[in-house]
Amino acid sequence: MQIEGRRAEPAAAARSRRATERPANPTPDVQVRVPEFNATDRSTPEIASMSWPRIVRLGLVQASIGGVVVMLTSIVNRVMIVELALPAVVPGLLVALHFAIQFALRPSFGHGSDRAGRREQWIVGGMVLLAVCGTGAAAGAAWIATDRTLGLVVATLSFLGVGAGVSAAGTPLFAILAERVSPERRPRAAALVLVVMIAGFIVTTAVASRLIAPFTWARLVEATAAVGAIACAVTVLAVRGIERGPRAGARRVRERSGTDFRSALRAVLADSEARAFCWFMFLSMLAYSAQDLILEPFTGIAFGATPAESTRISSMHRGGMLLGMIVTAAFAARSRTASRWASAGCALSAAFFVLIALSPTAGGLPLAKLAVVGLGIGNGIFCIGALTTMMELGAAHVDGRSGLRMGVYGAVEAMAMGMAGLLGAGAFDIARSLLGSPTAAYVTVLAGEALVFTVAAVFAVRSGAPEGAPVVELAHG
Repeated sequence: MQIEGRRAEPAAAARSRRATERPANPTPDVQVRVPEFNATDRSTPEIASMSWPRIVRLGLVQASIGGVVVMLTSIVNRVMIVELALPAVVPGLLVALHFAIQFALRPSFGHGSDRAGRREQWIVGGMVLLAVCGTGAAAGAAWIATDRTLGLVVATLSFLGVGAGVSAAGTPLFAILAERVSPERRPRAAALVLVVMIAGFIVTTAVASRLIAPFTWARLVEATAAVGAIACAVTVLAVRGIERGPRAGARRVRERSGTDFRSALRAVLADSEARAFCWFMFLSMLAYSAQDLILEPFTGIAFGATPAESTRISSMHRGGMLLGMIVTAAFAARSRTASRWASAGCALSAAFFVLIALSPTAGGLPLAKLAVVGLGIGNGIFCIGALTTMMELGAAHVDGRSGLRMGVYGAVEAMAMGMAGLLGAGAFDIARSLLGSPTAAYVTVLAGEALVFTVAAVFAVRSGAPEGAPVVELAHG
């Protein structure tokens, strides 16, 4: 029997044969792409944009903060002047003190919340401190009735704590808004937060007025403690799970966890847009805060308006302000030029200040009322534009420093608000002594306010988010 052996085939022929024997539909190769880590990469993971219900929740927190503060700046301030017959400068200095503490602490607290990873604990802790110290301020006012020295010491320490609490709770809150609200939602989110805050003021004062009637010192302390307790409960419930998902710039926070506060602050202030916005915030809030001390007395002195009429004119201003907020929220989202809206609001406010200054000699009280409504509209536009621009600048650099930036802007705002009353009243006294007429003095101060708003409008244009700034991708939720 003959057995035939198979000859070895050449290598080329073998490769050709194996190729023809492969299945017709081979399984495709699976490619797994592993992203490389790049220390200079500024991109971030996709972050869920904050939904409207969650934005409302943050508005409720801001309303809670404002509710405790308004108890001190309105009711406690009033009883110190009327019931205790203290010089008006005493509660004025206490309010200025709480602004001074905010100027000192907001940037460092913002930096601390940047490094904390999550900001909820800062908000809750600040709210608790605010509630406790707010109650302490009311107790201090009650003690003044029996022991002036002890009461003033307690009130002073409490107002220091109030400033610290506002800084710890408010700064991280706006940092969350800056990081987690998509650009097209920011104007409406700003309007929503401010409207909810104003509504909170109204509810707080209405409820507190019932709680302290008939007035006793014990009722004042109990009402302030009740408002603080409700504010804490609302805050705890509102911020629970508010920072769902990754945070913008979280990796940068880890990379810079060892960066000290002074170095981080220098880096933020090296930004020309941030410096321009600081000037804008200082000037605009200086003019805005001073006007509250000027408008009602001006209408009484220039036109002989009764207290009731002056109050109605102030209500007209609030109505115009609400209208300005609504208009800005509706249209600013389409243009995405929040700094220009802020500038337009300042320019409009300046123009109506001029009309108010001219009203005693041309137009009388009807012109003054119309101009006050226009001033409110300008103020509303400027407020929404300013807050939206602040959020844009806070999110423009994906470097994990949104809290520090919000702290810097908040500190400048607090400084302006603390100085507004002193400068406004001082300017009026100087003008009256030089001109010999209270009406002429008020006209001069109003013209000065118009000038300050005009300069603020210029800085607003220069403070927009820089072109080509990194954009965090936000998925609507």
